[in-house]
Amino acid sequence: MRLSDLKTGEHGVIVKVQGHGGFRKRIIEMGFIRGKEVEVLLNAPLQDPVKYKVMGYEVSLRRQEADMIEVVPPPAKDNHSGQPKTMVETFTLHSNEESEVINVALVGNPNCGKTSLFNFASGAHERVGNYSGVTVDAKEGYADFEGYRIKLVDLPGTYSLSAYSPEELYVRKQLVEDTPDVIINVIDSSNLERNLYLTTQLMDMHLRVVVALNMYDELEQRGDHLNIDTLSTLLGMPMVPTSFKTGWGLDELMHEVIHIFENREGHDQYYRHIHISHGHEIEDGISHIQQFLKGNDLLRLRYSTRWLAIKLLENDKKVEEVIRVLPEAQQIIWARDLAAHRVKEETGDDTETAIMDAKYGFIRGALQEAGYEMGHKDDTYKVTHKLDALITSKWLGFPIFLLLLFLMFEVTFALGQYPMDWIEMGVEWLGDFVGNHLADGPLKAMLVDGCIGGVGAVIVFLPQILILYTFISFMEDSGYMARAAFIMDKLMHGMGLHGKSFIPLIMGFGCNVPAVMATRTIESRRSRLITMLVLPMMSCSARLPIYIMITGAFFAVKYQGLVMISLYVVGIILSVVMARVLSTWVIKGEDTPFVMELPPYRFPTAKAIFRHTWEKGKQYLKKMGGIILVASIIVWALGYFGTMGVAPSLEESFIGMLGKLIEPLFYAQGFDWRLDISLLAGVGAKEIVASTIGVLYGDGVYNFTPLVAYSFLLFVLIYFPCIATIVAIKHESGSWKWAIFAALYTTVLAWIVSAAVYQIGSLF
Repeated sequence: MRLSDLKTGEHGVIVKVQGHGGFRKRIIEMGFIRGKEVEVLLNAPLQDPVKYKVMGYEVSLRRQEADMIEVVPPPAKDNHSGQPKTMVETFTLHSNEESEVINVALVGNPNCGKTSLFNFASGAHERVGNYSGVTVDAKEGYADFEGYRIKLVDLPGTYSLSAYSPEELYVRKQLVEDTPDVIINVIDSSNLERNLYLTTQLMDMHLRVVVALNMYDELEQRGDHLNIDTLSTLLGMPMVPTSFKTGWGLDELMHEVIHIFENREGHDQYYRHIHISHGHEIEDGISHIQQFLKGNDLLRLRYSTRWLAIKLLENDKKVEEVIRVLPEAQQIIWARDLAAHRVKEETGDDTETAIMDAKYGFIRGALQEAGYEMGHKDDTYKVTHKLDALITSKWLGFPIFLLLLFLMFEVTFALGQYPMDWIEMGVEWLGDFVGNHLADGPLKAMLVDGCIGGVGAVIVFLPQILILYTFISFMEDSGYMARAAFIMDKLMHGMGLHGKSFIPLIMGFGCNVPAVMATRTIESRRSRLITMLVLPMMSCSARLPIYIMITGAFFAVKYQGLVMISLYVVGIILSVVMARVLSTWVIKGEDTPFVMELPPYRFPTAKAIFRHTWEKGKQYLKKMGGIILVASIIVWALGYFGTMGVAPSLEESFIGMLGKLIEPLFYAQGFDWRLDISLLAGVGAKEIVASTIGVLYGDGVYNFTPLVAYSFLLFVLIYFPCIATIVAIKHESGSWKWAIFAALYTTVLAWIVSAAVYQIGSLF
């Protein structure tokens, strides 16, 4: 509860003081310290301000200021002694309440190790990838440490807090509107100068920050030297060396978070607010603008006025929107323009460039003062440089990429066939066992043909799913996926797609839904929209059981890998072609430059690979017991019953009648009515196509040719995205128009492509 909620004569114990730097510091200096009891003495005639008694002093606060202070009820009388409980007992009593939770935001550059920290601390298994945009939304988890419940929020990786990309705006919005108690700024120690730029922007915001110097073991291996104590003092924030590959330094980091949270800043040898000097003309402009901003109480509570002034000087459009509603807006903009003019006269640069140069100058000076020196040992990135010379070369880069895809599918088929056969035998044995011990009737038919037949037809592909995700996890965690985006950039850009678009497209091989969400990392709305509209062409893992089922039944073992990779290649080619069509005739506009970080290659640990793979396996199994099971029973029921009760044959059942009704729509593809029904069922989720085929072709006899089979696979590849993907497109595009467009154009394209392949193939 808030201090402003207390009525005259009521008491409370202070738990937390929220708000930004200067305001928060002043409130604490007035005696509003965690653990102190406060009493409401008097309300003004208009109920604002309010007089309080704390630490023996009487002070007044406005209600909007009191609303920034969290309190809990005071110590209750002990039932036996009649004496008040101690403060320790009081906090223990309320330890499970939200007021006892420390809200911690994880902020840092892409690939700095934020998500690894999140996983180690909370036990959650979020995806870790060596490319920007894996964490496309704030992920929440909890950790218990030293008697506290720590809520961790893993924010998207971002290089700065400007208003350039959706990621930056999202992170900034979270820091301003949901002000965390403490920020953990995760830094890649192997690239200090670039990573510390974001740190300087957090300093401007006057937030409580603890820095995790992650990958510090790599810095030491390289022979670099850094005085952490000196750098901590110069930046005014504690720094803790860590390595989240192993969890080293995590306890010390969390201890420092609690240390800062418990209002011990005054006693901390590092914690202090630092003003980075940006040059006298810019500093004069900041001071001038702040004079107007500090007069607005509501603004002062929500923001650091210095940060607002700096952002105005950087011509930040979002901050300008906040300022323009103020009565002093015209004077503030005039002060900004005057400062910008003077900076231009003095330096020849615009204010945004001058501020950036000043920050990097501060960083270089701080590192020099902290004795930062590059080691004289061998370059730890030597292997990375040698591998990049081969993997990203002009002539070998693309063939290596295709070779790795081919190898991935060959191993998936060859190695996965053995456990697949074992599971298939187990499913058959279970079906026979149930069939032999139950009397004939609907219950037996539902269990054998619906549940076991439908779910069993999909669950047998679990080994291939696990093997495929092992490969994908290895390529992502090792850093190869970033190279794949680098290799494909020129081709993608030439066809109308942004270079960054390749990242969500690659993610689409796992699942289209998070891939659509990952388009937030693309700064250009035009490229973002085109990317999410062509994403359904990417063969998500939900289609894999269908591919394996049909490919395994109709193609020789030596051709199965080629058939599989052809589907993925066709999807990529179609996505590029459609992107070109959309960018030329449907969605026009300017694009933005492509910036892609190429992190060093790192050999992922077996534990990390196993964890990522098993998480996907669990998701697959959950689907088996949920939507796949329900859909299989529905399909069975529609195939078991007809207009006169139990149908004498499948063709005379409800599903048979529906199939015969829509069969003419697919004459051009050579599909029979059972394939038509499976496509219709797959609108909800693509795995249902496989389970439906398992139910309708329960005898395992397929009455169509390999050409029909390949045409069917192409239709499955291209047509209607699942419902979840449609909803994701609507959410990210902000309009049902584009979501419906994606559903319609993909289905029409699927019909045309599959019909063309079948009709042309029939000529030979």
